[in-house]
Order: sequence, then structure tokens, then C-alpha cells
Amino acid sequence: MLAALWAAPGPLVPAEVQAAVGADLAYTTVMTILVRLHDKGVIERAKVGRAYAYRPVVAETDVIAEQVRRLLDQGQDRAAVLQGLFEGLAPDDEDVLRSLLAKATSARRNRTKGR
Repeated sequence: MLAALWAAPGPLVPAEVQAAVGADLAYTTVMTILVRLHDKGVIERAKVGRAYAYRPVVAETDVIAEQVRRLLDQGQDRAAVLQGLFEGLAPDDEDVLRSLLAKATSARRNRTKGR
């Protein structure tokens, strides 16, 4: 559901979400999931005619990053889990990761100096 909302250029009504995720899901199932996501604060809704239109209020990248953190926390050997992740990266991803790690390290050092 969230993937359909993230991919959409604007808010979607349940029928549009159902069409985006495939007709295999019943309309009532789509509605139930949308209501639960709304109750969790992941999406918001606005009245459009007789229906609600839904849009995400959390970024896809934030949700995926949180999922990765939870997976790391579940592993018995955090270093081994990270190693498995890194070994599966494409060379371009490795370069991006190195750059991001360097920036994060620099930002941490700068915050520490400012205290």
C-alpha cells in the first residue's frame, strides 16, 4: 500500500490504491490496511467527495532505514549481518556507502568539537 502511495503524484482514494496494488486484494482489505496505516500516523487522509484520499506522511527512505536497523538489532552477530549486507552491494553502492560514512564521521567530529 505504501509503495503505491509513494509512487503516486498525489493523494489516492482507496479504489486508486486498489488498482495500483492489483485487483487481487478486496476493496475492504485495502480500506482496512489504509485505516490501520492512518491510525499509526504513517499516512494522512482528506475528504474528497464521499471518500477519503490518502497520502504518506513518512518518507520511503525513512521507513526502509528503520527496517534495516530493526533487522540489524535482531541478528545475534551484528558485524556478521553488516558484512553480509556489504558483500551483497554493487560496486557503485560501495562507493556511495564509503562517501556517506565519511560524511557521517565528519559530522560527528564537528558536533563533538562544538560541545
